[in-house]
Amino acid sequence: MATVVAVTAALLAACCFAVAAVLQQAAASSVPEDQSLRPRLILSLARRPLWLAGIGMSAASYVIQGAALAFGSLVLVMPLASTDVLFALPLIAWRRAQHLTRTEVTGAVCTAGGVAAFLVVLPPSVGSAAPGLGHWVPLLAVVAFLVAILIPAGIRASAHARTILYAAAAGLLFALLDALTKSAADLFRADGPAALARWEPYALVVVGGAGVLLAQSSFQSGSLAISLPVIDTLEPVGAVLIGATVFHEPLATSWALAVQVLGGILAVAGIVILDNSALART
Repeated sequence: MATVVAVTAALLAACCFAVAAVLQQAAASSVPEDQSLRPRLILSLARRPLWLAGIGMSAASYVIQGAALAFGSLVLVMPLASTDVLFALPLIAWRRAQHLTRTEVTGAVCTAGGVAAFLVVLPPSVGSAAPGLGHWVPLLAVVAFLVAILIPAGIRASAHARTILYAAAAGLLFALLDALTKSAADLFRADGPAALARWEPYALVVVGGAGVLLAQSSFQSGSLAISLPVIDTLEPVGAVLIGATVFHEPLATSWALAVQVLGGILAVAGIVILDNSALART
């Protein structure tokens, strides 16, 4: 039953985030470029009802994803939650009064098939205790180092490259946010309100705020069809790696591991196809 709840909630979270991303990108793309990466970008967007609606959907998506992580592992929930691109692309096509082409359909099938292959051979998780600070410090250092490289590179890059670099930084922070959410959910399930004495719930605010700012800057810089696939690739891949290394969640072994690797490659290939489709270039 826990797996059913986790899978259902993860897919519902993906659908909500797809709607949220489309609404946020529509609002963010109309903001002047000189506000990128500045807190006033959020202040400007906060005066736009469309963006506020998107934030509301994002909040709902985050709560639903948190519920999924309370019942399931990172390696189960995050590949499913990353399928938001499968919901977002039809919405983008509808906004632009276009039809999905065979290219988009092929990419969607590859993404869905790859995620399915990854999960079919995933061994059941027996659960794990929240990681100690010693496990978190190296992870926090690596993510901070990578983000510190991507942001300056994005500032100096062209609009297309800037969109990709900001989205990459956002994807890394969202992967870290997913891990912190999983840890906080486990702490609240085990300790109740006493979990507020731990640092993880407060780190959610800092990491989440930075991720949102970078995601909005990416949406502002270019097409959602460029930024969203980057986020949708890095966030689940990063979350799965964190789940396996920090939370010690089991991955498949032997031939089943080969199936998972091929499934991951197929899913990423599907996202790349979607990123390079006719819809993504418009």
